[in-house]
Amino acid sequence: MKLGIIGLPQSGKTTIFNALTRGNTPTTASAGRFEVHTSVVDVPDPRVTRLSEMFKPRKTIYAKVTYADIAGLESGSAKSGISGQLLNQLAQMDGFILVVRGFENDLVMHPNGSVDPKRDVDSMLSELLINDLIAVERKLERLIDERKKGGTDKALNEKQTVLFTRLHEALNNGIPLRKLEYNSEESKELASYGLLTRKPVLTVFNMSEGQADPQMELDTPSVALQGKLEMEIAQLSSEDAAIFMEEYGIKELSLSKMIRLSYDLLQVQSFFTVGEDEVRAWETKRGATAQESAGEIHTDLQRGFVRAEVVAYDDLFSLGGMTEAKSKGRLRLEGKEYLVKDGDIVHIRSSL
Repeated sequence: MKLGIIGLPQSGKTTIFNALTRGNTPTTASAGRFEVHTSVVDVPDPRVTRLSEMFKPRKTIYAKVTYADIAGLESGSAKSGISGQLLNQLAQMDGFILVVRGFENDLVMHPNGSVDPKRDVDSMLSELLINDLIAVERKLERLIDERKKGGTDKALNEKQTVLFTRLHEALNNGIPLRKLEYNSEESKELASYGLLTRKPVLTVFNMSEGQADPQMELDTPSVALQGKLEMEIAQLSSEDAAIFMEEYGIKELSLSKMIRLSYDLLQVQSFFTVGEDEVRAWETKRGATAQESAGEIHTDLQRGFVRAEVVAYDDLFSLGGMTEAKSKGRLRLEGKEYLVKDGDIVHIRSSL
């Protein structure tokens, strides 16, 4: 799971990145300079901790999320299509965290002259949309040229033309591609194009201490954070951080909150494998089958899938352990079409 942190210069992207990752990346990079800072973060999950206490494994492994602080996207970037290293980085992301400036600071000038969160949201989302519109128009032009020259797969050309015409119509009307529905064939076709508005977006308002949530209607989920304050807390020891949070009335740091929102954004859930060697959290898409989820562990388990032994997390602890869950019929065998649920503890039986 990889999320790109984007936003205008001086919006506090790197501040939010540091708060999320407990890092200390300098926040004074030059505007417009292309930089990417990446950090892999453990997903805090008390269920993993509790399972580890029960099974006492040699290793405990939490799920991971990768955050990439991507500089270089500014108003007007996409006039001729975002290009080069920047587009390559953006295309690799599973989704975006759009950081929008809500704080006032006379010493840090806003690139557009004033703080206006709604304007900045619209500006950044428009950059992504314009880039996709240009890319789709170029694809349609190539399809037309291929038809004129002949010698191509006419059926494939027609399918692609219908699909990209639909995309063009949506983008031309200001509709991001994530709002459209796709069948499996279309999703597979579009996977290699890296279209940016197909990716989900979480908008983060970076506020000053005491500022209220800007409260505005958006097409994306949103959250307001006190970025600078939370970055400072992230550098403290756990004891000092607890004191600091109590003093400022902060019940939860952005790290936990944002990771949950990231999971929601990408429609991801966790399941667990347990044993003496290892307790581990795995990510899988919501609605994934047991066989598909087995592939998250190892492709051989997916190919040789026979059955999955499954027990719900709550059942395991309410009954007191795996032996009790089995005797009460809560540890059950499921087939490849079983839909894995958040918190399931799974053991895959495979023929390979």
